[in-house]
Amino acid sequence: MNLSKIQSKEIMPGYHGKMVHSETMTWVFWDVEKDAEVPEHNHVHEQIMHVVEGDFEFTVGRKTDIYSPGDVVIIPSNVPHGGKAITACKLMDVFSPAREEYK
Repeated sequence: MNLSKIQSKEIMPGYHGKMVHSETMTWVFWDVEKDAEVPEHNHVHEQIMHVVEGDFEFTVGRKTDIYSPGDVVIIPSNVPHGGKAITACKLMDVFSPAREEYK
């Protein structure tokens, strides 16, 4: 498999992702447009977010920070979170279990 051959999907406005699925995980490579927002939400999946490029304002629980390249954020299962791209961003997310709705 080569990432360049995976079709990108716009999961929500401004969030274009290439999804890689295993039996128990989903790995997403996001291209995020400047000012695109992901509303506060929660899910059963554990999530790890990595900022590859850009600046991303992100709230986990009640804590808000601006994350930059190299930053990693761990989002436990069922904890409310949401954010906004301060600049255009490249993000990576890993979810466990796999996100069936992203397949």
